Amino acid sequence: MERRLVLFIAASLDGFIAAEDESLEWLFKVEGEGDNGISEFYDTVDTVLMGKRTYDWIMKHERGEFPYKNKDCYVFTRSKLQDVEHVRFVNEDIKAFTNRLKHQEGESIWLVGGGELLHWFLKEGLVDEFIVTIAPVLLGKGIPLFKGGDYQLDLALTGTRTFNQFVELHYTVK
Repeated sequence: MERRLVLFIAASLDGFIAAEDESLEWLFKVEGEGDNGISEFYDTVDTVLMGKRTYDWIMKHERGEFPYKNKDCYVFTRSKLQDVEHVRFVNEDIKAFTNRLKHQEGESIWLVGGGELLHWFLKEGLVDEFIVTIAPVLLGKGIPLFKGGDYQLDLALTGTRTFNQFVELHYTVK
């Protein structure tokens, strides 16, 4: 059986994952409930994928303390970089690499971000599920969750949950 690739991410009501300056301050101001379902989701994955800009943002904001140490983590980059502790840098065809991962034994695969990498995954039809947590904030501008492009996916709503002011939408690709 093929492993599922899941986008689990938070966005503003108007569809941005970060402000123009890459800030998430708006997100942390919203009153949630517990950890808004993150730890529950985290327990369902054993592999984490992200782009280099997302990795750099995490390392800056986590002050160098990598938060996904107990998962296999792959960071897609256009540069040739040496792997570091807990992270393998990937500079190869996204579709081929991801399809190899999906056919290995294991739990679900978490696509952490960011928007540029997600765009490639959508174009290649690699995302199986979307879990998007909507914050009651309108940013007006910023880094969009979904960039315009040559793709269309039909989704089926499989569930909704609320975490105080947040609403989680869970979709699977038809």
